[in-house]
Amino acid sequence: MNTFRLAILSGIAVGIAGWGYLACTNIIGAVLFSFGLLTVVGYKLPLYTGTAGFIPLRDEQGRSCWMSAIGKLLFILLGNITGCLLVALFARLSPIDLGAAAQKILEGRLAIGPLRAGLLAVGCGFIMTTVVTFAREKNPLPLLFGVPLFINCGFPHCLADAFYYLTVPVAYTGQHLLEVVTLYPCLVIGNFVGCNLYRFVAPANRD
Repeated sequence: MNTFRLAILSGIAVGIAGWGYLACTNIIGAVLFSFGLLTVVGYKLPLYTGTAGFIPLRDEQGRSCWMSAIGKLLFILLGNITGCLLVALFARLSPIDLGAAAQKILEGRLAIGPLRAGLLAVGCGFIMTTVVTFAREKNPLPLLFGVPLFINCGFPHCLADAFYYLTVPVAYTGQHLLEVVTLYPCLVIGNFVGCNLYRFVAPANRD
């Protein structure tokens, strides 16, 4: 339960960062989004995209432990989404029309479809593992470049998107619920592949 509570806090940090981006959807907003990742790294909070590239996939005896790793990641993801939901509910009090900006993002994702969105999400996952690797070595500066990079490239981040989708006006989400439910798992899988791309392709160098 402690992991789940911390995962919620991690989702709250991402949600606040997403709020900042929706309020200013340009390069300044993209840089402001870095607050979320800096908070996660600084407090050592469990975030799905900050954990997926580092979670052990084999135990000490070298046996595969994929199932337990996936289970833990989904547990963290659920906590992260819960945190995003709390901020999304709070964001509805804002005088800024965050829902319109969030709807525009969702419309863009739906326009390209689940497959293309999932493939683009691989890019975000790769960037996330890269910048977190640097941050774990006491060099958080790449976070300030990596976050605006994946935003401006249009690479979906499954937790940022969770906050956006939860901020979209309910009427619009209801009309496209099946499409959103189909789209979102593709982003989660794409982020996972990207987060692990380095150790899949070059496992010796990753260690």
